[in-house]
Amino acid sequence: MRPSCLGIATVACVITFASMGVLSRPPAARPAAGPYKILKTARVGGEGGFDYIFADVPARRLYIPRNGPMGQVMVFNLDTLEPAGSVANVSSGGTTVDPKSHHGFSTTKPMTMWDANTLQVIKTIDVDGRPDGIIFDPFNERVWVLSHMPPYATVIDGKDGTVVGTLDLGGAPEQAVSDGKGTVYVNISDKATIAVVDAKTMTVTTHYDMSSKGMGGSGLAFDAKNHILFAYYRMPSPTVVILNADNGNIITTLPTGVGVDTVAFNPATMEAISTENAGSITFIKESSPTSFAVEQVLQTIPGAKTVALDTKTNHLLTMTAEFEPAAPNAPPGPAGRPARGPMVPGSFSILMVGRE
Repeated sequence: MRPSCLGIATVACVITFASMGVLSRPPAARPAAGPYKILKTARVGGEGGFDYIFADVPARRLYIPRNGPMGQVMVFNLDTLEPAGSVANVSSGGTTVDPKSHHGFSTTKPMTMWDANTLQVIKTIDVDGRPDGIIFDPFNERVWVLSHMPPYATVIDGKDGTVVGTLDLGGAPEQAVSDGKGTVYVNISDKATIAVVDAKTMTVTTHYDMSSKGMGGSGLAFDAKNHILFAYYRMPSPTVVILNADNGNIITTLPTGVGVDTVAFNPATMEAISTENAGSITFIKESSPTSFAVEQVLQTIPGAKTVALDTKTNHLLTMTAEFEPAAPNAPPGPAGRPARGPMVPGSFSILMVGRE
């Protein structure tokens, strides 16, 4: 069993994990010191795998979908991380909420639609493909369901849960972002492109080619004020490509940590933030539309690879668990993640990150 450091943000804890070779060591050029730290760790337990995390900021709720035989959508108070209920018997990877209709949606097959007030399932929605990522687009109150196989995107009306249509994004999508004004951007992982989509007509208007800078796309963040995209790539080395969202022109690139999954942009602090499977969070400061620098690399805990941003408090929420050592000669996990054994019972935890 691996030693437990959950709930203990200490130097000794970081040294213990580093000695096991499970933390990525940031290059010297990436500053480790900075204003962010782990403010709170809530050991909440529960069974099942985990992938995405979602914050409903107006309702002050944090949603964590769990998959597997005991699957459920775990719900927590966004301020205290205390349990606030669950959507029972829904084994899913991703979740989002329409703040107007108060309808929640989870990436199951068929998709599951539920009441965000009562946490009761309303209905299921037949979709094709393999639902994975999901976002809510406030432009026309629609839910975008992303799949790594055709159809690559299914669009659902957030008000009544009907399927509006499907579209081919030109490859397997990872994270998507909306500008709130009729354009959706999608990081296409297997083609190293950014799909630019007209949200009204549900058509791809162009692709921005990022293949000269990286492959294996993952996270995508958006600065709405300056129309800048932050596109993250895992190969050949962990990189973020910073580009003009209007024309695809590349502004610069910067290093990130190993195993970036989902990312966020905080308009209040003008920072792009990436959570990384190897056990770190990288903060990139945007000083101007042409000036960017790695501000801080915060060591967290291995496996904390997805993020939710609380725009009210500027807190970041991520999650992870402890795992038994992998069996000898075990193959690596998806996207090159290290092999690992079973989850240590009761070890699943939520991390709240913020400024000191």
